[in-house]
Amino acid sequence: MKSFLRQQLARYTDRLGELEFLLSREDIMKDMKQFLLLSREHTEVSSVAGRWGRYQQCEADLSGAQELLRGSLDDPDMAALAQEEIDSARAELEKLEGELQRMLLPKDPDDARHAFVEIRAGTGGDESALFAADLLRMYTRYCERRGWKAQIISESLSELGGYKEVVIKVEGEQVYGALKFESGGHRVQRVPTTETQGRIHTSACTVAVLAEPDEAVAIQINPADLRIDTYRASGAGGQHINKTDSAVRITHLPTGIVAECQDGRSQHSNKAQALKVLTARIHEKDRSERAAKDAAERKSLVGSGDRSDRIRTYNFPQGRLTDHRINLTLYKLLSIMEGDLDDVVQALQAYEAAQQLAALEVGASA
Repeated sequence: MKSFLRQQLARYTDRLGELEFLLSREDIMKDMKQFLLLSREHTEVSSVAGRWGRYQQCEADLSGAQELLRGSLDDPDMAALAQEEIDSARAELEKLEGELQRMLLPKDPDDARHAFVEIRAGTGGDESALFAADLLRMYTRYCERRGWKAQIISESLSELGGYKEVVIKVEGEQVYGALKFESGGHRVQRVPTTETQGRIHTSACTVAVLAEPDEAVAIQINPADLRIDTYRASGAGGQHINKTDSAVRITHLPTGIVAECQDGRSQHSNKAQALKVLTARIHEKDRSERAAKDAAERKSLVGSGDRSDRIRTYNFPQGRLTDHRINLTLYKLLSIMEGDLDDVVQALQAYEAAQQLAALEVGASA
């Protein structure tokens, strides 16, 4: 294990002793807020310190087994037993090192949140709108595989049945942490259904994934900065949706950011949902500005959230998906379009973890 990781882990052991001392003090135990804060930290720190303790014990076991092997050259049975212990210890050390590396990585507090996924047709006209519908299907199928709930909250249909724009809300465990890498430009290469001569066309959509902010963030928006418009919703919904002005559009005047919702049957529920989307977009704007500043110091290829970036190509004639950020190519496009995104998501998460680990190493050597 690298020395900078050992230094980081040693701090956890020291901090565990400090926390145990603090939690034993009577004044801390009387301050419930402080006690709960320290208790949560104690749980996280003790988990890391416990794995680090097991790693050190495993290193000692490996050293003992190696010493036993050196002293058993004339005893084949003992040498075989020692070699078995060495192999076992090395395998466990490798597993523990991977776990400890992941534990040390900085955690994005938004990863555990629900998310809004916005899909917009780009260049390519009707074919782009149809591709937006295909992306919507891909994401909703992926949500089904993960046991998440996906709900359309805003849509603008195209003439051929695609989407000019569609926004869905996804609820479940670790939604944003899995979907955040989908933000960016998605390019498709295929023969459109409207093409009569069999020529391959290229079109594109943009996807933006926004973490749903907590209620505390939503409260920070000044109501005086909002313009709220109601209108009659269009699309599916039967007689009710055509007879009432239930759809809501909210404009944040200082930034010009707009959000709307027309899925619910009541104006009140649509307003609440639109406000959540608006808050998420404002939050994402702030996040993107901070990321742009950070990128000036250290360029990051994953998770930048820049919608103008071409992140992925879906080539139907070759059955190929390519993620350009990590040079990942998979020849299983049809299953991916049915929601089999696990290989893509896991590869992007692994890349992000490697980047974070490299950043930790640079920071430790600075």
